[in-house]
Amino acid sequence: MGVRRRNIVPQILDAAEQIFAARGLTGTRVEDIARICDIPKANILYYFGTKEDLYRATLFRVLELWLADADDWLLADKAPLDAIEGYVRAKIGFSASRPDASSLFSQELLSGAQIIRPFLENELRAHVDRRAEIFLGWQRAGLMVEIDPRHFLVLLWSMTQAYADMRVQFQAVLGKAHLARPQYETGVRTVMTMVSSLFPRPSAAGTDETPPPRKSRRTAKNPTPLVRRPEPPRPAAAIDDIP
Repeated sequence: MGVRRRNIVPQILDAAEQIFAARGLTGTRVEDIARICDIPKANILYYFGTKEDLYRATLFRVLELWLADADDWLLADKAPLDAIEGYVRAKIGFSASRPDASSLFSQELLSGAQIIRPFLENELRAHVDRRAEIFLGWQRAGLMVEIDPRHFLVLLWSMTQAYADMRVQFQAVLGKAHLARPQYETGVRTVMTMVSSLFPRPSAAGTDETPPPRKSRRTAKNPTPLVRRPEPPRPAAAIDDIP
């Protein structure tokens, strides 16, 4: 029974992710999920009890995978830029390979998050607090400029999940029938170009490359502000799991 459960439960959750993302909780029938899995409806109810329980389990699997990516990459002992790029790459890769998962989560939020609100207010908040402490540690060490760490993390989610939630818009704007590896690689490089200025690199003399604060235009001798040219993005490795 244990082997059978290990085989059939992921199959049910994969089908549920697809159908719930397309039709929502209200519009989904357990029969539809059973048809995709080619199993009786009773088998799904045996493992999950009700449609609502299946919906909840499907959502929590997505959330657990997302949090695992942060646990793998956003670590205090990693070089900040490497950590952020690894995380961005993992999140965009997830959006590319499993867009239904992101659509399902967004749909739940737009409906008021009635199912996952306790998770958001407890586990997710604690998770964000742990990441915020890492960001604040980088800031104290001079490895990251001062920025609200919680807002930064949520905005990072928004940018990376856009490649799932807004993929139809991306396709239209880019003139592509579907997004493929080159577009996702461009997405990684674009996100990293935007966030890299938050992480000053140490210079050879041991000081960072962040320029001194600009003087106010009212007091500076030269009223034209100095515009610092951003560093070019680092070469991005291939996203191997994206076709």
